[in-house]
Amino acid sequence: MLVDHHCHLDFPDFAGELDAVIARAKAAGVGMLVSISTRIRRFDQLLKIVEAHDNVLCSVGTHPHHAHEELGVPVEEIVRLARHPKVVAIGEAGLDYFYDNSPRAAQAQGFRNHIAAARETGLPLVIHARDADDDVAAILEEESAKGRFSAVLHCYTGGAELARRGLALGLYVSFSGILTFKKSDALREIAQSVPLDRLLVETDAPYLAPGKYRGKRNEPAYVVETAKELANLKGIALEKLAKATTDNFFRLYTKASRPGTDA
Repeated sequence: MLVDHHCHLDFPDFAGELDAVIARAKAAGVGMLVSISTRIRRFDQLLKIVEAHDNVLCSVGTHPHHAHEELGVPVEEIVRLARHPKVVAIGEAGLDYFYDNSPRAAQAQGFRNHIAAARETGLPLVIHARDADDDVAAILEEESAKGRFSAVLHCYTGGAELARRGLALGLYVSFSGILTFKKSDALREIAQSVPLDRLLVETDAPYLAPGKYRGKRNEPAYVVETAKELANLKGIALEKLAKATTDNFFRLYTKASRPGTDA
């Protein structure tokens, strides 16, 4: 079994065919999906999806693109929403200096608020980091010194130094279909360096379809292509890679239950 721990099933791209998308993922061996929150003010819409599908979980949080819109949401509110039984993570939150859709100060404050919520709930933080390696690492190190929290650097596209500093803090690193792109040699080198017990795979669907499906809408079933690439890089069978990343998922996302179990 594989897990797509980062997709966006509440996005309009999937409207009207969610059941088919989820069924295709299951047929491809993707047994669990986590639909990631990007706006707390729209969290109710996300909950409707996860409550309607047994194998779909979610996070709660505000994407850095919208940080300035939701700075008024207190940490206590994030913590309250995270009590829902199908919420298994906080975020995604972090820094995005590529688009700069939100003022950087607002992004940083939102990032720290989500870290506080992750620390209080014990749920992992899903970190978005783009063109902001130094500041992301600095905030993670400062906040880790205040108290431990678990986290994953999602859809990793940063440099080797951020990966190194994140791993040193106990973080996990997740790779998406970008790993399969022809010009991703530097990223593949970083993926090779990440220990097998810290790796996760994801789609970030509907974005970033892997090479085989480039130009099409991405969907959770395609996480298999990223897993194949990672298995190649690690020199192991796909089955071993799938088991390792799935075990890693349940180790990090401690609130999630394996299919067919109650624990």
